[in-house]
Amino acid sequence: MRLALVSDIHGNLPALEAIAADIRRRGVDAVLCLGDNLSGPLLPRDTAQWLMASGWTVLAGNHERQILEWTPELGGASDGHARAELGAAELDWLRALQPAQQWAPDVFLCHGTPRSDCEHFLETPHDGRLRLATAAEIAERLDGQASALVACGHSHLPRLLRTPAGQLLVNPGSVGLQAYVDDEPERYVVERGTPDANYAIVERTGNTWHGSLNALPYDHRAMAALARRNGRPEWERALLTGYIG
Repeated sequence: MRLALVSDIHGNLPALEAIAADIRRRGVDAVLCLGDNLSGPLLPRDTAQWLMASGWTVLAGNHERQILEWTPELGGASDGHARAELGAAELDWLRALQPAQQWAPDVFLCHGTPRSDCEHFLETPHDGRLRLATAAEIAERLDGQASALVACGHSHLPRLLRTPAGQLLVNPGSVGLQAYVDDEPERYVVERGTPDANYAIVERTGNTWHGSLNALPYDHRAMAALARRNGRPEWERALLTGYIG
């Protein structure tokens, strides 16, 4: 079995289309999308409609939940932009998505961790950055999930880890946003230092899963210009460079 893993598109349709074209060229049995699909100042409605027609397995991320819960008093600008752009059909589709799924007997999908849509799995916030999680932290966050392949998103950091039990843990990185600042559970910065879109391919040989991480160029300047027009200069910088500053 050969699978493509994508995550954290954040409404960046040109990046998604570049990834999808590469996946078609390489050939896979299925594409699994791990959430945070729409939030941001880019193209949330077009991205939702593309995913709705894709036939892919699509999860909800924490931002799907936040879009549905958004209010002017409490919601963030990225979720608010997406909420304002989405129609009834797209919102109904969002409500049907789940943050985790046992996709196959040996394949478990989640946006954050098996227990939370907003917890980092393979990294931990520390001193304003995300450090590699310890083996003990990862074991705790697995929360008893014993599937041979466990895929997550959320951090935007592409990573492959194999546990002492032989499980392959995969974060494919972000399709659509290579730098950001977050304040939960404490303030930290993620910077990939590249505008390229990221995804992963995993394959089962016998009883063992292995994988590769892939990065692709796309028309990131057009998306940076759109972010600027929509009043988000920090997104413009992140999309242009993969850095915050």
